[in-house]
This record gives sequence, structure tokens and C-alpha cells, in this order.
Amino acid sequence: MSGRRFRSLGCDPVTGKEAFVVASPGGVLEELADAHALKAAAVLVTVVGAVLQGGRSSDTELAAFVPSLHAALEECVGIMAADREH
Repeated sequence: MSGRRFRSLGCDPVTGKEAFVVASPGGVLEELADAHALKAAAVLVTVVGAVLQGGRSSDTELAAFVPSLHAALEECVGIMAADREH
């Protein structure tokens, strides 16, 4: 995804506000945003996996994960695409 977009660097533990940047390709901020995105995706995989293993969730409860899973997958695909461009 070569288009510039806002990337999250996570939340400030003091204020609770999320920090966003438009990072330059190959720069330090892009690296930090990639690390944050991959960590967030890994946490999401763990949570969704635990819910699925529990086997007691309704379709409505499971559907609540779809937007977060889509966003995480989109971010990870963007990271992979950027890596291929370098």
C-alpha cells in the first residue's frame, strides 16, 4: 500500500490518547508503527483464539470481532506490501 496513511504508534499510558503518524517509508516511525500493528494483531489472534476454543460464543458475539480482525489483517497486508516495495 504505497498511499500514505495514518499509522498508530499505540496509546500514551498517561493520557490514554492514541498517537498517530504519517511515516516515511523505511523510517524509524514506520518501524515503530509496524511493530505496534504486529503486536496488536498477535494479541487479537490470542483473544479470538481463546473465544473460539471456548465454543460458547454466539454468532453475534463472534461477528463483533470482524471489524477488528479486518483492520488488523489490512494493516499486516500493508506492512507486507511495503516490505516488497523496498
